[in-house]
Amino acid sequence: MQTKTTNKTNDLELLYTILCDDVRLEVGNKLSLMGVFQNIAVEQLPVSLIKFAVVNQWRGKGVHLSEVRILTPDRGRAIAVSQPTRFEVAPGGFAGNISFFVNVTFSEPGQYWVQTLIDSSLFDEQPLNVMRANATEAVEDSSETVN
Repeated sequence: MQTKTTNKTNDLELLYTILCDDVRLEVGNKLSLMGVFQNIAVEQLPVSLIKFAVVNQWRGKGVHLSEVRILTPDRGRAIAVSQPTRFEVAPGGFAGNISFFVNVTFSEPGQYWVQTLIDSSLFDEQPLNVMRANATEAVEDSSETVN
């Protein structure tokens, strides 16, 4: 989870970006986030995520068009791109924007990039580390061996 970025225009500020498995709208217009994560550790690659969501919270004003895309570690290609979504923030208000992705395949380990575009311009990007679970255990084991 990333919080309070400095990315800002005169009319819009991104307060946070959260990656999670699913989002549900509850009674009282409340969001329930399931399976919040910032890294993906799996037994083997490639791996396909059946479903995941990118939640952005905005402050400011105006009508905007949001897109989210996931780029490969070399930033050479997008492995997933959301449909452009229109959202409106009342002056001095807040708005949430959720992008859902299905069947996204991560073919290699590395630092992928979750980019948020506003009105077709890059507004923010967050890293998403994809790694083999046994590779993280090896790093933890070697850090515990101190003589």
